[in-house]
Amino acid sequence: MSPQPAQDILIAIRGLRTGFGDSIIHDGLDLDVYRGEVLGIVGGSGTGKSVLLRTIIGLNRQLAGSIRVFGKDLEAINIAERRAVERRWGVLFQNGALFSSLTVAQNIEVPMREHLQLPEALMREIAAMKIAMVGLPQDAGDKYPSELSGGMRKRAGLARALALDPEIVFLDEPTAGLDPIGAAEFDALILELREALGLTVFMVTHDLDSLNAICDRIAVMAEKHVIVTGDMGVMLKHDHAWVREYFHGPRGRAALNM
Repeated sequence: MSPQPAQDILIAIRGLRTGFGDSIIHDGLDLDVYRGEVLGIVGGSGTGKSVLLRTIIGLNRQLAGSIRVFGKDLEAINIAERRAVERRWGVLFQNGALFSSLTVAQNIEVPMREHLQLPEALMREIAAMKIAMVGLPQDAGDKYPSELSGGMRKRAGLARALALDPEIVFLDEPTAGLDPIGAAEFDALILELREALGLTVFMVTHDLDSLNAICDRIAVMAEKHVIVTGDMGVMLKHDHAWVREYFHGPRGRAALNM
């Protein structure tokens, strides 16, 4: 893949080092995320896929290195600048991570209440629009997370991630726990939203079907850093033992033959 112009790189990570206590998770990790792409992050258990996502969005503090989003070094900007950057991304955590005491509509309104000053009626209207956007029935807005199926909770979480019309959406294992039909429908929804809204998607996943169906590029994490990035063709040619086992194993062959 040819180098991308600097203005097309929305996230630039250089020399990232993270860890907890004596345990180092990432060391010397470099990664670029390009405007408009769906980037799949994969790796074995314990390689720090979700830790990377959480570090980018500021839930974990890096030990060294830099993370630039929209050209801004997140460690160097002040709180007001940081909040302005955060308004430009949305996050779908594992299992939706909805507030159980709030309805779906109220969950979607949370980012609006945090970042905007809008009339109640307008927030309800925006929440209803986001609910429709992710393919939920309109009456889902009045339901609590416990009243929803797993797939509906993920869609509700995605609606909340889209509440502020972000440019980047972070997805943490979005199809985990879904049946194959539900997972394929969610993948199709991500592609539809990417095309309709011009989203850039950073997706942590272990789902080979998703990687094959919707990802423009894949980044493989191993040995505390990203060992290879590229499309599926690059993955299939790479000679690293884990990459070879993952993409050429039985599940990999099944996904590629769909």
